[in-house]
Amino acid sequence: MEQLKGMHHVTAITSSAEKNYEFFTYTLGMRLVKKTVNQDDIQTYHLFFADDQGNPGTDMTFFDFPGIPKGQHGTNEIARTSFRVPSDEALDYWVKRFDRLEVKHQGIQEQFGKKILPFVDFDDQQYQLISDENDNGVAPGTPWQDGPIPLGYAITGLGPIVVRVDDYEFFKKMMEQVLKFKEIDKEGSFHLFETGEGGNGGQIIVEYNTVLPRHRQGYGTVHHAALRVSNRENLEDWINHFQKIGLPNSGFVERFYFGSLYAQVAPQILFEIATDGPGFMDDEPYETLGEKLALPPKLEPKRDEIEKMVRPIDTVRSTKTFEKEYE
Repeated sequence: MEQLKGMHHVTAITSSAEKNYEFFTYTLGMRLVKKTVNQDDIQTYHLFFADDQGNPGTDMTFFDFPGIPKGQHGTNEIARTSFRVPSDEALDYWVKRFDRLEVKHQGIQEQFGKKILPFVDFDDQQYQLISDENDNGVAPGTPWQDGPIPLGYAITGLGPIVVRVDDYEFFKKMMEQVLKFKEIDKEGSFHLFETGEGGNGGQIIVEYNTVLPRHRQGYGTVHHAALRVSNRENLEDWINHFQKIGLPNSGFVERFYFGSLYAQVAPQILFEIATDGPGFMDDEPYETLGEKLALPPKLEPKRDEIEKMVRPIDTVRSTKTFEKEYE
């Protein structure tokens, strides 16, 4: 059975697809590579922000469920998502940028020997930038070439998620015995786990916390996190592994852009295992990725119905020129 390769994507919930698009495009400089709908709830947008070509391990995705209330952060939560930047120097750039654009942040800190910059968006969704300085693990992606961020400072993919739990021993067994991660470091109540080639793209941070109340899902919180395998064959091995140990799971789910397997790995914590391909480049030209509503073949017959359900969002960028912003 192939070891999990690291992060594939993180899916969160937003209060506004429009504001979400503006923040990720113009503030963070990540590329919208797919504008589609939730395949299980077709009235809900599903936006995919990633690197220049939507490579696996680089995308943060969002649902905008109509009418969902604001979430509450707490325990048993995928609490924070990391984005990789090339160097410590890049974090200095982002501090100045966040200050100028009035993005709330906590300043540059250090955790497990890496510089990080925690920040939040308009929904109080929690993120951090993490420096790839001296990182020799999973390779980063390619920053959005035509975006507003100078390439030497731009986001290149996902770093470790932070999972906050109130039963650390249970979750440690899940990480090590079921998902085959290895604990490699500890700082206070934070534990660092690693898989595959390791490094920022192959790690998960687990926080043990019995003080906070249990989190409540809603906008401003993460829906699920996905881990990578190479292909369908490897995914089937993981399905068989879950079945053998008796872990309830979804079985194979065809998502068109990748194949998926879902399992709840702790109370309120949903993990997905997803294949690296086929990816996002097959149904749209590179130049106009994410500019039209893309639907997988099973939903294409319902296009007229779906387009009446979801409000139009202008995501055209191919006709615009983004000047690089050096602060």
